Amino acid sequence: MSKTMNTTRDVFYHQRCPVCGRLLQIRVNLLGQRVYCQHCGGGFVALEAQAGIAADAGAKSTFDRADELLERAALVLEQAALDGDCC
Repeated sequence: MSKTMNTTRDVFYHQRCPVCGRLLQIRVNLLGQRVYCQHCGGGFVALEAQAGIAADAGAKSTFDRADELLERAALVLEQAALDGDCC
């Protein structure tokens, strides 16, 4: 019995979870698909670039960042409810 070796390496990119803000490592082949944060369980679509979040998040105050994350979390929860993924 011969084993088939997978000689291709998985390619990853980094994206922040729109719910908790954790930096995630996501396989490139999942782009455009719904994925879930392993930290908070929040579901979102894997995107190459995150619209609406500044590249230099360090320049924002902690409160501004928290408000932004809460707004995005509310949008994600609303969309999940519409999709039937939540509550």
